[in-house]
Amino acid sequence: MASELYNTIDALSREKGIDPRIVVSAVEDAIVVATRKYYKSQENLRAELDKETGKIRAFAVKQVVESPEKVEDSNLQMTLEEARKIDPTVEPGSELQIPKVTEGILGRIAAQLAKQVIFQKVREAERDTVYNEYIGRVGEIVNATVKRIEGPDVIFDVGKAEARMPRKEQSRLESFAIGERVRVVITRVEKASKGPQVVVSRAAPELVQHLFQTEVPEIYDGTVVIRAIAREAGERTKIAVMSKDKDVDAVGACVGMKGMRVQSIIRELRGEKIDIIEYHEDPVTFAEKALQPAKVSRVTVLDGSDKHLEVVVDDSQLSLAIGKKGQNVRLAAKLLGWKIDIKSEEEKRQEVEQQMSALVGQTATPLESVPGLGEGLIEKLSAAGITTVEALADMTPEQLEAIEGIGPKTVEKISLAVNNYFSSLEGAEETAALPETEMAERTSGGEGVEEAPASGENVEAVPEAVQAEGAVVQDSDEAEQTEAAVGEEIAAQADHSGETLPEDNSGDKVPEEKEKE
Repeated sequence: MASELYNTIDALSREKGIDPRIVVSAVEDAIVVATRKYYKSQENLRAELDKETGKIRAFAVKQVVESPEKVEDSNLQMTLEEARKIDPTVEPGSELQIPKVTEGILGRIAAQLAKQVIFQKVREAERDTVYNEYIGRVGEIVNATVKRIEGPDVIFDVGKAEARMPRKEQSRLESFAIGERVRVVITRVEKASKGPQVVVSRAAPELVQHLFQTEVPEIYDGTVVIRAIAREAGERTKIAVMSKDKDVDAVGACVGMKGMRVQSIIRELRGEKIDIIEYHEDPVTFAEKALQPAKVSRVTVLDGSDKHLEVVVDDSQLSLAIGKKGQNVRLAAKLLGWKIDIKSEEEKRQEVEQQMSALVGQTATPLESVPGLGEGLIEKLSAAGITTVEALADMTPEQLEAIEGIGPKTVEKISLAVNNYFSSLEGAEETAALPETEMAERTSGGEGVEEAPASGENVEAVPEAVQAEGAVVQDSDEAEQTEAAVGEEIAAQADHSGETLPEDNSGDKVPEEKEKE
């Protein structure tokens, strides 16, 4: 039958949730400390609790050596001769237990010291028990009761321990009253000097996941799977779901009939907005869904290995896609696990124009190409970092006058020279474009148009279109002779037939039949 002391230790162990052997070890250590303090000894002391009688005996442990010469520390060693006076059967190298009297000699101070030792050992054991229990429950949802409020932190009772919810783990929409029961997530367990600190949260995404598993049977049985959750507590949550059954609508199952399922979750979260999105393996399609309610124009994968996307939206949809303080795009990026750059159509157009301008580049014309600038003036401009005509044209008169050695008259000279240079370039472009225009007009003028080539030009150089129309290319002298011969022949035929030749606008006479044609 166990003693009364051991029964008390057993009851204490069950109350604190610790092993009884730990409490027994604490009692024995307390007796050792009290005994050492009473005897003022540095010997190796031990204590044992007799479970049946409840008595605790203390004794000093010493190692037995053969001769006095081998004794290094009298507190820890003793000779074989001395040891056999206490126990005749002892052998060299063994340990000898020398009893210490404790009954009736340990006073009030020793008893108080023993009590402190017991409390300390039990408290340490209790802390280790709490830590070992809750360290394996990180991420678990537990029901907690609000115990008290300490500044911005809320202290909860989670059973065997107290849990703390710091301000950053709270939703801004929530406030708590003492005695209120809420569901919290165990986020971490910390070891501290005052004991293990269990930290709980109402802002973790796991809370939303647990609420959906509770409210949606399809998620609980695995038909609908939650693939990703992005949350900003008190503001908005985006959740991506996917159905394993083609006949089950994942989004519809989470929303419920008339939104009853999702509304109960929103009430639990004190009105936090929830966006339920259908999951897609394709990041482009998934990004379009994740940025809802904004309408996306197009999505481009910039870097697949670095997970970088570019999203272009209409100008009117830009603010909606970004969200309040960037919330919508930030949650979408968390949901996808990709970096997202959002641009409007106008911003994208300007970016493309800049890229095209950079590819085309601007021509750089040296200052020596301007006839009106002397060598000395060019040297002054080059010393100021102006080496091209384009850079010189972009400068204002005030900027030119700031250059050493250049005054108002020189500025006028530079302006006149640059204007003349650009005017000459424009005139050269118009002159080069003129022959092409005239050629186009002449080619499209119709049949029967004869053109005389320029002096010294070969007949082969005349366009094929003119030759195909039967036009005769001749020198000016030959053309005049041919026209004269044709005119004489027509006149002779007219005289022979007796017909009258009418006059045309040019003064030449043409037969009436020819005129009718």
